[in-house]
Amino acid sequence: MENKRNKKWAILCSGIGNNIIDIINILHHQNTVQNNFEISLIIYDNNEFAALEAAKKHGIETLEISKYSFQNSKEHQRVICNEVLKREIDFIFLLNYKYLIQKEMLDTFPNKIINIHPSLFPSFLATKTAIQDALAYGVKITGITTHIIDDEYDKGLILYQTPIKIKVSDTFESLYPKFRKKGKKIIIKTMQKVSNFL
Repeated sequence: MENKRNKKWAILCSGIGNNIIDIINILHHQNTVQNNFEISLIIYDNNEFAALEAAKKHGIETLEISKYSFQNSKEHQRVICNEVLKREIDFIFLLNYKYLIQKEMLDTFPNKIINIHPSLFPSFLATKTAIQDALAYGVKITGITTHIIDDEYDKGLILYQTPIKIKVSDTFESLYPKFRKKGKKIIIKTMQKVSNFL
């Protein structure tokens, strides 16, 4: 019987990368035989990116590709596409990635780019301050959504959602750790699901 290879993922991150450290640590403390996917590449553009050491320790390739080295987003994402294609990556996960994915990249990886958003769709979309917005609005429950992206910002097929209760006393500082804790779990569940069925 032919052995099926693990699906290969690239992570795109324009933040510091603390969530990536969480995910790497979880994956490499699990029984790797049970995993049907692997993180093969991390592309980042933040000088303060914190996950380099964790990635190096576990043999994950990293590339710094800064948007500010290019004239526009189209050129920037074309280089990213080429690097991902060269490595025969199956799927891309956007983790704290602040740039809008352009049509060329969507066409190159149709239904293969996954995003995570800190709200329960369809609430608090198309914003970089969804947690703060939920607090300001006074909702009692917010949460996290993972989804396949399409050509509409913060839209596309929902893969997983998980709720997070907001206490009256909650602030961003008390609420964010709940997002980080639940976020790493939903990211891994999403990668497993996509690797199995797409």
